[in-house]
Amino acid sequence: MLAVGGQASAHPPGSALSLSIKTSDGTVAFTQLWCDPTGGSHPTAARACAALDDAEGDLADLEPSHQACPMIHDPVRASAHGYWDGEPVHFTTTYNNRCMADAESGGVFGF
Repeated sequence: MLAVGGQASAHPPGSALSLSIKTSDGTVAFTQLWCDPTGGSHPTAARACAALDDAEGDLADLEPSHQACPMIHDPVRASAHGYWDGEPVHFTTTYNNRCMADAESGGVFGF
């Protein structure tokens, strides 16, 4: 049964992304990121939304964070799909390892 009443108290976020990271052994990590308002299952959603705001939603233009990462070649494939300010987003790239994915994406792929 579906109850239909007045206006819903929550509204969809202005920007919502499904993020995934696939490691070289085939393991996939997945999270949801909502911005405006901030939410989802991303562990550092506010940081990730701030990085995306600074890049005007362009994942190819994210400012790297200043963190040291091991020089281990263990490539990961990072993907983002969804909407940013109502515009469709489809982004995929490869990083040298999980730490580099976090650092080079300003925390967007830090999960």
